[in-house]
Amino acid sequence: MHWNPEGFYDARLGEAGRRRLFAETGIEAMNVAIDAGAPFRATVEAHAAAHPEWAEDILCWYHNWIDMASPRIEGSIALLRALRAKGVPVLALTNFGDDSFTFAQSQYDFLNEFDRAFVSARMGVIKPEAEIYRQLEEATGLAPDRLIFTDDKAENIEAAAARGWRVHLFTGWQGWAGRLVDEGLLTKTEAGL
Repeated sequence: MHWNPEGFYDARLGEAGRRRLFAETGIEAMNVAIDAGAPFRATVEAHAAAHPEWAEDILCWYHNWIDMASPRIEGSIALLRALRAKGVPVLALTNFGDDSFTFAQSQYDFLNEFDRAFVSARMGVIKPEAEIYRQLEEATGLAPDRLIFTDDKAENIEAAAARGWRVHLFTGWQGWAGRLVDEGLLTKTEAGL
């Protein structure tokens, strides 16, 4: 799925309004706290109370969260399913709040299809901190060079690469599909190319 709170707020407030909201309220830091384990609803409500002039807009982070986490990236979902069909284990390593991940699983069936989901709020650490990658290695017993990781944030890719993971900066499902083909995990046909 495409995480795009900027697009949601641009549609609601216009780009200038969204920039003001983000700059004046620290709403992105609020989300990092949720990803690190702070309770979703209570954290958003407390943040709204601390910024009454923006309260209604801040509360959208909770009430309209699923609209910010869309659309589904169908090509990526097809790749997940193609890998699993071949018996390739597929793990999720995600910066996500505990409650918001549970809610997202109820809205997006594919989030239940990973062999295992490593969710930052449940782990007590967020990407790009080295500890989150170490915990995944320890839990899976996989050596770093056996892991191939994609993410849309360069800092997360760099942190994984520093541990010896094979990495791919995600800019679209087609590039990721090509990388999976290059790695020998899928054929071009299986990858939808």
